[in-house]
Amino acid sequence: MGPPEMMNAMTDATALETAAAIRTGALSALEACEAAIARIAARNGPLNAVVVADFDRARAAAVAVDAARTPDDPRPLLGVPMTVKESIAVAGLPCTWGLPAFAETPVARDAVVVARLKAAGAVILGKTNAMLALADWQTANPLYGRTANPHDVTRCPGGSSGGAAAAVAAGMVALELGSDIGGSVRVPAHMCGVFGHKPTYGVIPLDGAGFPGTDWVDQPFNVLGPFARTVADLAAAFDVLAGPMDGTGYTLALPRARAGRLRDFRVRVLDAHPVCATDERVRAPLQALAERLAALGAAVTHGGDGLPDLAAAHEAYGDMLGALNLREAGKPSRLGVHRWMALQDTQARLIRQWRAVFETVDVVLAPPFGVAAFPHDARPWSLRAHMIDGRSTPYGEQLAWPGLATFPHLPATAAPIGATPEGLPVGVQIMGDAFADRTTLAFAALLEREGLAGYRPPR
Repeated sequence: MGPPEMMNAMTDATALETAAAIRTGALSALEACEAAIARIAARNGPLNAVVVADFDRARAAAVAVDAARTPDDPRPLLGVPMTVKESIAVAGLPCTWGLPAFAETPVARDAVVVARLKAAGAVILGKTNAMLALADWQTANPLYGRTANPHDVTRCPGGSSGGAAAAVAAGMVALELGSDIGGSVRVPAHMCGVFGHKPTYGVIPLDGAGFPGTDWVDQPFNVLGPFARTVADLAAAFDVLAGPMDGTGYTLALPRARAGRLRDFRVRVLDAHPVCATDERVRAPLQALAERLAALGAAVTHGGDGLPDLAAAHEAYGDMLGALNLREAGKPSRLGVHRWMALQDTQARLIRQWRAVFETVDVVLAPPFGVAAFPHDARPWSLRAHMIDGRSTPYGEQLAWPGLATFPHLPATAAPIGATPEGLPVGVQIMGDAFADRTTLAFAALLEREGLAGYRPPR
């Protein structure tokens, strides 16, 4: 079977299906690698999702997998071809965050997460595009250009991990790795119609994903997380990635999912935020999901009663995120140390308040963003707006929805649950208690199993 035929045969294969076929010898890792390379060659052009190719080293890695493979090989991602976000370090490849000043900066070692993926058998094909300095919900920068949404190339794929989500949605790869500090996993997953997981803060090491030119110090509430077309692949990648950086002194023991059936979940649905508007075309699929869950027997409640002060939390989150962005831009911040510590106090109180919420509910369902994929817009933020239910609304206020889970360090799994009348994907973010990653992933898997969520390829 040649590369074109193999490409077509494997287009719909999941990461776990690919690994299983390689494990049994029904497929070689090199064949899987060549098929993925062929898919990238055939599909990437109008999307510009994969912007750094490392095909020769990928082929060599695939050959090494084939040489070492055994029928009982325990590596969960055995021979799975995948890409990673450009801002995550891979030895020998650029890691610029789209900033020309770092185009020639050498990268000597893999990020911890990349090393874990390789140890799990994954074959890294290259890197996907990200927004300049990872600071927008679009994906464009002067080094690599602009990435388009596979469902409508006139629209953005979300950001900043837009290339990652677009590559998965377009079927170029089954698995990807991005980062999320302002929705950069959940927003692209929502806009491209794939699954994504923002883990509890600190569960996946950030070493190797810091701003270029720094010592890769952890950023408060920044996380790394996977993308996939199925929850099984998403959970498998999470299991590979999660755990302390070097395993010295402590281990990670996440609790099991709180329930095994949808009818046993206590669900809070939040489709309105005091800080930002939310389009009816985004709310409607969430409302339909809530009705289906209630019909299946889940205990479904609605609204913000009993939740923390979302407006105050958003203000504090915005202040901290703004200071971090200024640091990366090399500009001074007027936020003094005392104000910073006061914001940390606010964050600590918020974490306790959400812990109390999750004593009475198991998951909170909310939009990842207030609109579906929107047209590319290169104007300054101050000139941009989202048209929501016929009204012009400020572009930046949509930070409120991603910040809902980010600021209090909560896990959130993004799942595709429907589409707008125009056919654009719509997702939900499934939020859980701190360290309840397995609960949000399990809930997403149950939605997928019941046909309430799932990937649909671009038309």
